[in-house]
Amino acid sequence: MIKIGTALFEACEELERERGISKDVIISSLCDALVAAYKKHMHVKEAANIEAIFDEQTGEIGVFSTKTVVKNVEDPDMEISLEDAQEIDDEVEVDDEVKIEVTPEQFGRIAAQSAKQVITQRIRDAERNNILNEFLEKKGTLTTGIIQRVENRNVIVNIGKTDAIMPQREQIPREYYKPGNRIRVFVLNVKETNRLPQVIVSHAHPEIVRELFELEVPEIEDGIVEIKSISREAGFRTKIAVWSNDPEVDSVGACIGPRGSRIQTIVGELKNEKIDIVRWSEDPVEYIVNAISPARVVSVDIMTDGEDQKDALVVVPDDQLSLAIGREGQNVRLAHRLTGWKIDIKSVSQMEQEEAAGVSQKGSSQDYEIDDAEDERAVDSDEIQEEIEEEMNQQAYDEEDLAQEEVEEEASEEE
Repeated sequence: MIKIGTALFEACEELERERGISKDVIISSLCDALVAAYKKHMHVKEAANIEAIFDEQTGEIGVFSTKTVVKNVEDPDMEISLEDAQEIDDEVEVDDEVKIEVTPEQFGRIAAQSAKQVITQRIRDAERNNILNEFLEKKGTLTTGIIQRVENRNVIVNIGKTDAIMPQREQIPREYYKPGNRIRVFVLNVKETNRLPQVIVSHAHPEIVRELFELEVPEIEDGIVEIKSISREAGFRTKIAVWSNDPEVDSVGACIGPRGSRIQTIVGELKNEKIDIVRWSEDPVEYIVNAISPARVVSVDIMTDGEDQKDALVVVPDDQLSLAIGREGQNVRLAHRLTGWKIDIKSVSQMEQEEAAGVSQKGSSQDYEIDDAEDERAVDSDEIQEEIEEEMNQQAYDEEDLAQEEVEEEASEEE
């Protein structure tokens, strides 16, 4: 037997504290390494009955061969006679198994050299498996890390036991990632590699918004308010559709919080990214109108409503067209992702011009009436059309007068 003493236990405790590797893994690795060293030392390739045993009480470890007790020995490597076995244990009988120590003399140095590589590899494997299992559980959740450095446009973020990679496509545009700063990231994927697992994180994923709302809004955590859909263009704007299962709880108000405290915290965490909170509705017309906000809507025409394609035509006042579309189409693009409907937006004057040209739109149409209590800027569609007609008539009169004046001026010059 080889005397190890308390050094092994001290090393096991240190590894368990620092890397989370249990004592059983270390002892098992040591035993396997001792068996491998024995086979190499004794030039034995196949020896299924060889094992290493560690005695925790004495702190000793040795190599043992398990042999079957027989009357007549035919295979000395696997069998032992009854007489020889009784010298080890008086109570053994035929067909019993006995363990015989076969630890070679001066085996300590050889075992240490052979065991070093095996134990090191086992510790790495155990550490990799621990990290892999830990972050597989964290996949799809929000975690906090510290920015380490930027390499080839990838941001390296330390999230505990390993460094995660945030690719450029998962970063917020124009965001400066300063080493040493704390950052909340979404664990996007975990890939197993030969070394440590590769963890991919995101700072632009829409689920970050969901996690932040769940942290800040108790009604969402309790299940009273549900987040039905999220569409996000990271760093610019986010639309989130919410619904309350309790008629007495306002879903939008709960997300905003008293004096906007909850939404301000979330906006601050997202570096002042704009957030539109809209009410979800089973009625597609109402849902589309809510998603187009803050622009006012005159009418919504459902063009096609099928599993493969959902098209809707939204008519807005002339002065709301640019607001409904948004900068570079951002508002309507986010509304499309939020609702799942392909939305075509036109102004009242554009619709009138198409109708005058004989262009007809097919589909089920439903006008959406805006409650004055909700929006004081609400304007009736008939009034808008009357105002546009008056402006067009006035413009025609002005052009007529201008033409008459030009004719009179030319006549006076010829005289």
